[in-house]
Amino acid sequence: MAGCDDSVRPDSYTVPGGAVYAMSRRLLWWIAGAVILAALVAVYAVFDPAESHFPRCPFLTLTGLQCPGCGSQRAVHAMLHADFAGAFKSNALLVASMPLVALMLVAQGMRRSMPRVYNALNGRTMIWIVFVVIIVWWIARNIWNLP
Repeated sequence: MAGCDDSVRPDSYTVPGGAVYAMSRRLLWWIAGAVILAALVAVYAVFDPAESHFPRCPFLTLTGLQCPGCGSQRAVHAMLHADFAGAFKSNALLVASMPLVALMLVAQGMRRSMPRVYNALNGRTMIWIVFVVIIVWWIARNIWNLP
């Protein structure tokens, strides 16, 4: 581009001494995600959502019905304390989805070396499968009083 200094890219920074280091945006997103995840883990490990002033589900408060995410705060807290039975009682779908979430994170990190796995886990078919599972879970947990 005319008038732009090509020696310094917008995604790079200069350290004292003048050396310019480029940091990929993907790495920055991973670092930001890790920091946010660590903060959330710290909060949920220390504060028990059942005993503290965490907000109640607005859908449950307004309708008396559970949404697909109801009990997720308690489930995360229980999983962080290795109480998987308690987590399952709070929100079974959240606990059951953890292996898929882990696989999706691995595929995201290795998408260049495993493009077929990445594409299978991030395609329209997977989006529809997840959407249908969430809707079925939402209905089933209110009909049969599932956790």
